[in-house]
Amino acid sequence: MIASMLLNETTLMWGWLIYGPILFYAIYRAPWVELFSDSRRQHLLFGTVLVLCALWLLRRDFPSGLSFHFIGMTAVTLLLDWPLAILAGFIAQLALLALAKQELSVLGSNGLLLIILPVLIAHCCAKGIERLQPRNLFMYIFFSGFFPAALTAVLCIISAALLLWGNGIYEFPPELEDFFGMLLLVAFPEAFINGVAVTAFVVFKPEWLETFNYSRYLQAPWKDERD
Repeated sequence: MIASMLLNETTLMWGWLIYGPILFYAIYRAPWVELFSDSRRQHLLFGTVLVLCALWLLRRDFPSGLSFHFIGMTAVTLLLDWPLAILAGFIAQLALLALAKQELSVLGSNGLLLIILPVLIAHCCAKGIERLQPRNLFMYIFFSGFFPAALTAVLCIISAALLLWGNGIYEFPPELEDFFGMLLLVAFPEAFINGVAVTAFVVFKPEWLETFNYSRYLQAPWKDERD
């Protein structure tokens, strides 16, 4: 998470100009009829908002204006699908705003980094797995849970570094090996948290995952008619 003092007014404005239309489009595409008629979806939505708030509050704030915390949006996207995942992230942002843990002016830029980018990666990976139609359950768990979460952490760090570099704040270290080493340290725990969450849902509540094909992965094994 980035503080507003690290970004100029132009960057803050563009953050809102890009984040705002995507947010309104997610509101338009959200399944409101199913949401209001299904209490299970309502509980999942508010539960994920609560978990995101707790996850984003468990963070390390640095004097420079940067904050480090886990993202968790990969599992949320698989659980709610992308429109409701974006809305859940936005509601969590508003909760942090009410708790004075985030500033209104930087809500758009942080939303692009911590919500839109992770949701986009998770959605694309889930769609890619759906096109391949593998029957191996571990393919779904790894390429929809672990892999996109790790990729999200790496791309978020790189995008934030480029954003700060464009604002004249951040300078890349002379040794790129140190930078890539930091990426690995961030990517592994993010992948672990999201991957374990997705695995738990697959094992105990697969029907909660909107992107999970229950009939393909958990159908009864095929038997030869001669048996």
